[in-house]
Amino acid sequence: MDDTIAVRHRSLAEIQDGLHLVRQSPRDTGTLKLAVRRPTTGAREVLDQAELDLVTGLVGDNWSSRPNSRTPDNSPHPDMQLNVINARFVELIAGPDRDAWALAGDQLYVDFDLSFEALPAGSRLAIGDEAVIEVTDQPHTGCAKFAARFGREAHKFVWTDEAKNLRLRGLNARVVVPGTIKPGDTVRLLQR
Repeated sequence: MDDTIAVRHRSLAEIQDGLHLVRQSPRDTGTLKLAVRRPTTGAREVLDQAELDLVTGLVGDNWSSRPNSRTPDNSPHPDMQLNVINARFVELIAGPDRDAWALAGDQLYVDFDLSFEALPAGSRLAIGDEAVIEVTDQPHTGCAKFAARFGREAHKFVWTDEAKNLRLRGLNARVVVPGTIKPGDTVRLLQR
């Protein structure tokens, strides 16, 4: 799958009207709705099963080979292995098509409350029977590609104080226990 899928851009009113559903996301036990690998820039692979690894993050994803300006030597940032986003918010801005969700550029799409209050840095989530990830303090921000794919209103909205507090653009995490995960797996809060 590539990034040429057309998504109807939602208006600010549509986004605000659906926000109550995002606020109802579970805080202690949720669900992994989608796992996406980014093998190369602009490419997305929606996965039936994914491997989380301590060193490479999501196996086969290009995170481990992408330079990062937040590190002194431009190496991949260890606290940005995984991008995690709220599935309810993505559905609000992209509709029900999971391929359209993947355009957000995140790897894990969860039905879970990702707000700062619910998941401060250091919080740990178990996914499935094996894997554990830890929320990091690295901010996850929307980019020009996000605006192009989901519209200026969605991009502007994720920069509002309300959206930032809810982490609607998502959060960064790192793998602390490797394992196999798949859509439908339970996401459980282990530590807040």
